[in-house]
Amino acid sequence: MRVKDQVAVVTGSGRGIGEATVLKLAEEGAKIVVNDLNEDSANQVAAKVREMGREAISVVADISRYDEAQKLIEQTVNHFGRIDILVNNAGLNRDKLIQDMTEKDWDDVVDVDLKGAFLCCKFASKYMIEQKYGKIVNVSSRAWMGNPGQANYSAAKAGIVGLTKALAWEFGRYNINVNAVAPGVIATELVRSHPKFDMIKERALANMPIKRIGEPIDVASVILFLVSEESSYVTGEVIHVSGGRFG
Repeated sequence: MRVKDQVAVVTGSGRGIGEATVLKLAEEGAKIVVNDLNEDSANQVAAKVREMGREAISVVADISRYDEAQKLIEQTVNHFGRIDILVNNAGLNRDKLIQDMTEKDWDDVVDVDLKGAFLCCKFASKYMIEQKYGKIVNVSSRAWMGNPGQANYSAAKAGIVGLTKALAWEFGRYNINVNAVAPGVIATELVRSHPKFDMIKERALANMPIKRIGEPIDVASVILFLVSEESSYVTGEVIHVSGGRFG
């Protein structure tokens, strides 16, 4: 097993890519902390992990808030005694053209997608530095290169790339790897329920050499690689999981 007995925190893991990542890590032996704002979803995913014979707890916390991000990491260490893996997956979008985008639309997205990752890295790294070991994966997006109608989301996800590269330099001396994944269009429940899903899918496929929409497991599998010892000499990287779509 590639992450046997390692303690993994995955934010925003009540569904979608986060849930797929939790289940993939549990399959490979990890002890899991499921984090989500939806308590029922978090509990359901934790129950699935326990059904697999792995240890799991759920922690409801808004990672965009300093005290709650700190609570998430401290509850993890209090329960399991350590933290080995942090996957900053929690995110949201508020898509609008910038003329229609409110200050709240901007703040909500940047606070969760970027500030939340910063806070979780800040608190988790304290323990990782002490134990001289850790794996951090930040979930960016192909949108970090810019999408119309997503100025807030693109800016936050570009910030994730900068954060990843800066922390790779800060933490490398402590045997902590920091990398990012940048998914393209992934067929999560949320994406499939989008009223313009068919249009989004059609446009994406027209610009992809691999002619299918991604699934959450596609992203989870890359995250597993980045938190395993197979990637011990990889840090500061951004791996696009987009079927070859970059533009």
